[in-house]
Amino acid sequence: MAKRVTFFGDRQALSNIALHHADLANSLREYFNPLTPKLGTRFAGSSKAELSAELSLRLDEIELSSSMTLLASVEASFKIDYLQRCQMRKKDANSRAFLEIYKKKERWASLEEDIFGVWAETSNEAKAIIGELRGAFKFRHWLAHGRYWNPKLGRRYDFSGVYAIGDAALDHFNLIT
Repeated sequence: MAKRVTFFGDRQALSNIALHHADLANSLREYFNPLTPKLGTRFAGSSKAELSAELSLRLDEIELSSSMTLLASVEASFKIDYLQRCQMRKKDANSRAFLEIYKKKERWASLEEDIFGVWAETSNEAKAIIGELRGAFKFRHWLAHGRYWNPKLGRRYDFSGVYAIGDAALDHFNLIT
């Protein structure tokens, strides 16, 4: 029988991550508004163009950090599902495949190879969604490892795109958020 893993109940729903992201972006826009009294001495003498450039840099950074948080939450949903299926010894085909992986790797199953691999076997639609997730997780790896190389991702990722991929995947596979 699969060993019990205690889950920490402090994960954020994707919708809460999106609200936090929007709040941060809106706060920055207000902070960098030249008419805001809180602009303070930090930007004294800065032109509107300089303020706009600085704001753009900060908003780009929020896009990246919010994307990282969102993908971490998606990963947790897939890992929790994997572990719960193993712990409950469910009998559906995916659960049986997960149990075989669990016998070898226990809770250290690879998200992208093992867990996504089982889900990709489900249907052509699942393969397409898993393909999107794998691309997004290449983006996540680049973020998580300090962005020190020029990534070859095949497309540009932003928070909205990552949110759409994560939300579609969790919805399609009926996973917790």
